[in-house]
Amino acid sequence: MHRRHAIHLAATALAAPLMEAHAQPSTFPAKPIKLVIAFPAGGPTDITMRSLADAAGKILGQPVIVENKPGAGGTMPAQQLQTAPADGYTVAQIPLGVFRLPYTTKINWDPIKDISYVLNVTGYAFGLVVPADSALRTWTHFVAWAKANPGMLSYGSTGTMTSPHLTMELIAQKLGLELLHVPFKGSADLMQAILGGQIMAAADSTGFAPQVAAGKLRVLNTWGAERLAKFPDAPTLKELGLGLVQNSPFGIGAPKGTPPAVIKRLHDAFKQAMEQESYVTTLARYDMVPMYMNSANYLKFAQDTFSKEKALVEKLGLMRQP
Repeated sequence: MHRRHAIHLAATALAAPLMEAHAQPSTFPAKPIKLVIAFPAGGPTDITMRSLADAAGKILGQPVIVENKPGAGGTMPAQQLQTAPADGYTVAQIPLGVFRLPYTTKINWDPIKDISYVLNVTGYAFGLVVPADSALRTWTHFVAWAKANPGMLSYGSTGTMTSPHLTMELIAQKLGLELLHVPFKGSADLMQAILGGQIMAAADSTGFAPQVAAGKLRVLNTWGAERLAKFPDAPTLKELGLGLVQNSPFGIGAPKGTPPAVIKRLHDAFKQAMEQESYVTTLARYDMVPMYMNSANYLKFAQDTFSKEKALVEKLGLMRQP
């Protein structure tokens, strides 16, 4: 009896660490989670990600708190993951600019190996706008004015090396234009600048929709595969003969080494949050739709994009010198 009792105690003692290890993910999260996003408060990224964070927080049973880290072409959140503990309590938005970073800036981390990819959530609808009273009434006018005035046509974007900036530079290269690029920290700043007459045009995600609806801005083109229902008169870049589609998918990453069970818990909660009516409705305000990729597919997308962005940066002559 005593021997059997001793064996039972020994077996229990051995099992305890195993049980604890298995129990750990089920206790996650035990405190609020921080979601770091790449653009300032008040813009489309901030508004849509706050809606997603709110829904995910309810599913996880702990608040998901959004922290804005704008600047550096949208790459600050990914950089923050490099020093955050790998425990799932810090996650970050991963915009497309992250995959260009090593080609343009000297960094000591790898966007593929040093991020745990959780899931992709959506992508931007982009376009080019001018003030409603601008003489550049159509894309034809824009191109003609730019050709007649090299380096004088100013356009703003949400930052150097962001998708709007590089797409405009690619368009300029294709058409032999010399444009004047003015970077801003995010959509809110960019809209203030164009409405204030500081720049002639703005390349941005469709956070400009309210200003277009109010008759303050006019859309010259949009960048998706098809025309946007909200701007049926605006041609796509494909229709304009430029052969380009840009929708810039983005998702959520965690620090390298985050336990797989914690990644799965985050993935499942954010996937469920993506399906909530509140999130889908908020996305629709900016002509965005849910764009789900699971952890494995999102990693594959990251690897493919990393290769494609190298070719783009090289083509534009923006590759950093070693």
